[in-house]
Amino acid sequence: MAKQSKRFTHYQKQVDELGAVDLSTAVGALKGLESSLPKGVKPFKFDQSVELSIRLGVDPKQADQIVRGSIVLPHGIGKTQRVLVFAQGDNVAVAEEAGADFVGGKELADKIKDGWIDFDVAIATPDMMGVVGPLGRVLGPRGLMPSPRAGTVTQEVAKTVQEYRAGKVEFRCDDGGNVHCVVGKMSFEESQLQENIEALLKLVDSLRPTSAKGVYVRNIALSGTMTPGISVAV
Repeated sequence: MAKQSKRFTHYQKQVDELGAVDLSTAVGALKGLESSLPKGVKPFKFDQSVELSIRLGVDPKQADQIVRGSIVLPHGIGKTQRVLVFAQGDNVAVAEEAGADFVGGKELADKIKDGWIDFDVAIATPDMMGVVGPLGRVLGPRGLMPSPRAGTVTQEVAKTVQEYRAGKVEFRCDDGGNVHCVVGKMSFEESQLQENIEALLKLVDSLRPTSAKGVYVRNIALSGTMTPGISVAV
């Protein structure tokens, strides 16, 4: 087992002593982790992303219990996402004017097949799915495959590009029924993080599958890129 750093050991001790707390306390504790570092341990020089992890009482093996969605968080995620759009005809100019970083068709698909994935979101118009479909094996495992359910296969090119550049995020439960979603940066004000998290939790709650039985939201944890998770009381 790899030896833990003094920083992480300190983080873990703080989190263990905290236990499960309400959302407001969890946000405050997460932001306070670095300010409480012992003498001689320097804080990170980068602005960590903040992620919310939710364990759901669903069975992802059942198609009707897969929880997925997308949301434009009230305060964004603190990052301008690189958006790629598969389009042709008039939609090329529409995507470019909306701020898409990459716009094209087969030439982009070929580039991706060769291993290029230097983008955060892929959007496609319905008429481009013949080109995009074969990319499923490459983009699917990375969560980048355009999908009608996620709203990334759409005729509303300009609106969709603008939403993702403003910080729209997608989520989907994994094989264990867990949802992981970035909700901001460590530099955000506590109120901004809390409002983003509350908006996400409200959406996830509204997506409860009718076939899911028992407790729906089982555990919630809040963490930074380089911190252990703080348990949020359900």
